[in-house]
Amino acid sequence: MPRGARQFSTSGYMHLIIRGNGKQILFEDWEDHHFFLSILEKYCMETEVKILAYCLMDNHVHLLVHDQDNNSSRMMQKIGVSYSGYYNRKYEKTGHLFQDRFKSEAIEDEAYLLTVFRYILNNPKKAGICSAAAYEWNSFPLYDTRDSFVDTSKLRELIGDRKSYLAFMDVEDEDEECMEYDRADHSDEWAKHIIQKYLNIESGTAIQEYNRNKRNAALKILREKGMSVRQIERFTGINRGIIQRI
Repeated sequence: MPRGARQFSTSGYMHLIIRGNGKQILFEDWEDHHFFLSILEKYCMETEVKILAYCLMDNHVHLLVHDQDNNSSRMMQKIGVSYSGYYNRKYEKTGHLFQDRFKSEAIEDEAYLLTVFRYILNNPKKAGICSAAAYEWNSFPLYDTRDSFVDTSKLRELIGDRKSYLAFMDVEDEDEECMEYDRADHSDEWAKHIIQKYLNIESGTAIQEYNRNKRNAALKILREKGMSVRQIERFTGINRGIIQRI
């Protein structure tokens, strides 16, 4: 089956993930991490893709970027070729290092931009490794470092100073849901069936006409039946932030 065309964000903000082929380890030592960060800096500058946040885990990498000119694919290709060559030479390996093409998710509002930012930095915490602040291979300490290639100007505009940033990062929200490599929503046909069966309506957008209590009850039903926050947002046209709060 041919791969679908990649969806780009009208805002320019994107969440990107690359993973090792077969979940293999990408970073064996300190040198590997530093080499990856050096080429990330090099190629984001070359392609004019801004890096807002990063987190390097053992077998995958999360990036939050601003890509106004749709250059992220070119940047990721350069990173993939360069790092694969480095890794295979160093460890005397052959074949593909990364699994298929990178995954991407468009970010169309500021509320979800903040959600993805916190989610990426908190990956080590979610994995049971350590706190975001204690992790060596994410951009947590670069929030207000002005001479870094990481550009947090938009995030600082939304969050505020370092004190506000630390308070923001300390918030724990079990309902925060972002793209992961293995997570896949149910099919659109399945989602339509759920909406029709349990809400007795033809289109999820009809929920927009409900009063607040009825709307909230309907959204809870869709969530309980297995629809993801992103899928509910897409089928109902209701803002992700409202769905997550409910």
